Amino acid sequence: MEEKNRTEMQIEEDNLLEQALAALRQFLLNLAGQAGESQEYGEKLWQGIKASEGLLQEFSYYHDYGRFLCKYNVAGYTLADVLVWQVDHFKLYMDRPDEMNRYRQQRLLLAAFETMVGMEKDPAPYVEKMRGETGTDII
Repeated sequence: MEEKNRTEMQIEEDNLLEQALAALRQFLLNLAGQAGESQEYGEKLWQGIKASEGLLQEFSYYHDYGRFLCKYNVAGYTLADVLVWQVDHFKLYMDRPDEMNRYRQQRLLLAAFETMVGMEKDPAPYVEKMRGETGTDII
């Protein structure tokens, strides 16, 4: 009898996990649409986030609270660090048309997660860019 209760509890936990993942996936797809990105882009990014325990926890926290947890890092960089770099970096493009990220909060958010997915695979190129591309005018 006790074994059956554990099995039922595990099934219930699995169902709740599936529901939570489905809600997070839909949230990401909605963000992608708001950012002007395709569903294919959203699905690809979702697969990258879902495959990473750290990024999944960060995305779940963002979903629930609207801010970064900043617990997970890659090569010493958190999502907030990546977002700050992006905002600073994209200042270089202020003379470009509005399709750039500067006015698109959803796009910047997705780009931060996308960068972290890439950093998990190979952090060196990203770290080099973040250290070298500050967006600051140097005379």
